[in-house]
Amino acid sequence: MKKFNYIIAILFALLLTSCEDVVQVDLDTAAPRLVISGSLQWQKGTPGNEQKIKLSTTTGYYDTNIPTVSGALVFVTNSDNVTFNFSEEEANSGLYVCHTFIPEIDKTYVLTVILNGETYTATETLKSVSPITAVTQNNEGGFSGNDIEIKTFFTDPGDANNYYLFRYKASGNAISFYDVSDDEFFQGNEFFGYYTDEDMASGDTLDITIYGVSKRYFEYMSKLILISGGSNGPFSTPPATVRGNIINQTHPDNYALGYFNVSETDVRHYTIQ
Repeated sequence: MKKFNYIIAILFALLLTSCEDVVQVDLDTAAPRLVISGSLQWQKGTPGNEQKIKLSTTTGYYDTNIPTVSGALVFVTNSDNVTFNFSEEEANSGLYVCHTFIPEIDKTYVLTVILNGETYTATETLKSVSPITAVTQNNEGGFSGNDIEIKTFFTDPGDANNYYLFRYKASGNAISFYDVSDDEFFQGNEFFGYYTDEDMASGDTLDITIYGVSKRYFEYMSKLILISGGSNGPFSTPPATVRGNIINQTHPDNYALGYFNVSETDVRHYTIQ
């Protein structure tokens, strides 16, 4: 019986050891596709003249480096036919910067990216946002009753249908949290964005940004947030590629990923009590 117990112990130890092995699944890698990160943000109380657009490409699932794209011609034209040029100020950064951008509420802007003989375009209208009026904290929130809840209040204007994006960046988290909302059920009334984090503690800081966005960008971000919060683990796959508003005018099948968005924003830097 003692010998039998030793055998069981050895088998159990081998089982535990095998559980620690890293399993790397062979995955098919598609050809790289252009990714355009073009979110132009005009923060209330600032000139909004400096804007940035990031160009990169897709890469393999296990790759840790995101390839950047240099050598592109990037510019934005408004509905008055004024052109704002974006140039890559640091070599091989993929970051294109404009220092003379002029943001105007309800003005239409067209992004143009010319790369390797192909032209990509996207069109958006700069949407206004209601200012943040208050930020409140509740230390007895969440399902456990012990989580910190943050509510960000604003008053929705009642003269139009409005769409909002919320970004929360806690000092203890490397990744931002996003949420979206429309005013269907609170049009013309005070409302709030909601954020909770069981790991936040007194003294931590939370950067809160509220964006005024178009209906299409609201729908786009809703899909991305749904996918990122999926319940099927890291290998969950969306039913289809989430396409933004960027169109390849030269070869439509060679579409780019990402979205061109133009928003007015309001920001609060909150310290957890």
